[in-house]
Amino acid sequence: MKDISTYGIWKYVDSGKEAADLFIMNHAGNGDIVITQDIGLTSTLLLKGVHVISPKGVVFDESGIQTALLFTVLNAMARRRGVSEKDQSLFIPRIEQDL
Repeated sequence: MKDISTYGIWKYVDSGKEAADLFIMNHAGNGDIVITQDIGLTSTLLLKGVHVISPKGVVFDESGIQTALLFTVLNAMARRRGVSEKDQSLFIPRIEQDL
Protein backbone atom coordinates (compact mmCIF):
# COMPACT_ATOMS: atom_id res chain seq x y z
CA MET A 1 0.00 0.00 0.00
CA LYS A 2 1.33 3.44 -0.92
CA ASP A 3 2.05 6.07 1.67
CA ILE A 4 -0.84 8.55 1.61
CA SER A 5 1.59 11.44 2.15
CA THR A 6 2.69 11.05 -1.48
CA TYR A 7 -0.72 12.31 -2.58
CA GLY A 8 -1.05 15.41 -0.46
CA ILE A 9 -0.61 17.11 2.86
CA TRP A 10 -3.12 17.13 5.70
CA LYS A 11 -4.06 20.60 6.99
CA TYR A 12 -6.23 21.25 10.01
CA VAL A 13 -8.40 24.38 10.21
CA ASP A 14 -10.81 25.92 12.69
CA SER A 15 -14.27 24.42 12.98
CA GLY A 16 -15.93 27.71 11.96
CA LYS A 17 -18.65 27.72 9.32
CA GLU A 18 -16.49 28.71 6.34
CA ALA A 19 -13.01 28.03 7.76
CA ALA A 20 -12.19 25.18 5.37
CA ASP A 21 -13.46 27.10 2.33
CA LEU A 22 -11.44 30.19 3.28
CA PHE A 23 -8.31 28.12 3.80
CA ILE A 24 -8.74 26.44 0.41
CA MET A 25 -9.41 29.75 -1.36
CA ASN A 26 -6.33 31.34 0.22
CA HIS A 27 -3.94 28.45 -0.38
CA ALA A 28 -5.00 26.74 -3.63
CA GLY A 29 -3.27 28.04 -6.72
CA ASN A 30 -2.87 27.61 -10.43
CA GLY A 31 -2.56 23.92 -11.34
CA ASP A 32 -3.69 22.58 -7.95
CA ILE A 33 -6.50 20.02 -7.74
CA VAL A 34 -9.40 20.43 -5.30
CA ILE A 35 -12.25 17.99 -4.74
CA THR A 36 -15.41 19.70 -3.51
CA GLN A 37 -19.17 19.73 -3.93
CA ASP A 38 -19.40 23.44 -3.06
CA ILE A 39 -20.34 25.23 -6.30
CA GLY A 40 -19.59 28.69 -4.90
CA LEU A 41 -16.10 27.61 -3.87
CA THR A 42 -15.68 25.94 -7.26
CA SER A 43 -16.46 29.15 -9.14
CA THR A 44 -13.84 31.05 -7.12
CA LEU A 45 -11.19 28.37 -7.58
CA LEU A 46 -11.69 28.11 -11.34
CA LEU A 47 -10.85 31.81 -11.66
CA LYS A 48 -7.50 31.05 -9.98
CA GLY A 49 -6.66 28.26 -12.43
CA VAL A 50 -7.40 25.46 -9.96
CA HIS A 51 -8.67 22.13 -11.33
CA VAL A 52 -11.91 21.28 -9.52
CA ILE A 53 -13.55 17.86 -9.36
CA SER A 54 -16.76 16.88 -7.60
CA PRO A 55 -16.82 13.88 -5.22
CA LYS A 56 -18.74 12.06 -7.98
CA GLY A 57 -15.92 12.67 -10.47
CA VAL A 58 -17.46 15.57 -12.43
CA VAL A 59 -14.72 17.88 -13.70
CA PHE A 60 -15.83 21.50 -13.55
CA ASP A 61 -14.73 24.12 -16.05
CA GLU A 62 -15.47 27.79 -16.56
CA SER A 63 -17.90 27.13 -19.41
CA GLY A 64 -20.28 25.10 -17.21
CA ILE A 65 -19.96 26.82 -13.85
CA GLN A 66 -22.59 29.49 -14.57
CA THR A 67 -25.20 26.79 -15.18
CA ALA A 68 -24.15 24.96 -12.01
CA LEU A 69 -24.44 28.19 -10.01
CA LEU A 70 -27.88 28.83 -11.49
CA PHE A 71 -29.11 25.37 -10.50
CA THR A 72 -27.69 25.84 -6.99
CA VAL A 73 -29.68 29.06 -6.59
CA LEU A 74 -32.85 27.55 -8.07
CA ASN A 75 -32.62 24.51 -5.80
CA ALA A 76 -32.09 26.71 -2.73
CA MET A 77 -35.14 28.82 -3.68
CA ALA A 78 -37.23 25.69 -4.17
CA ARG A 79 -36.18 24.27 -0.79
CA ARG A 80 -37.17 27.52 0.92
CA ARG A 81 -40.60 27.31 -0.70
CA GLY A 82 -40.96 23.69 0.39
CA VAL A 83 -40.75 22.19 -3.10
CA SER A 84 -39.67 18.55 -2.97
CA GLU A 85 -37.00 16.96 -5.15
CA LYS A 86 -39.77 15.09 -6.96
CA ASP A 87 -41.48 18.41 -7.74
CA GLN A 88 -38.18 19.84 -8.93
CA SER A 89 -37.70 16.96 -11.34
CA LEU A 90 -40.79 18.18 -13.18
CA PHE A 91 -39.47 21.66 -13.97
CA ILE A 92 -35.70 21.10 -14.26
CA PRO A 93 -35.93 19.50 -17.74
CA ARG A 94 -37.81 22.58 -18.91
CA ILE A 95 -35.16 24.91 -17.52
CA GLU A 96 -32.40 22.86 -19.15
CA GLN A 97 -34.28 23.04 -22.44
CA ASP A 98 -34.53 26.84 -22.20
CA LEU A 99 -30.81 27.19 -21.41
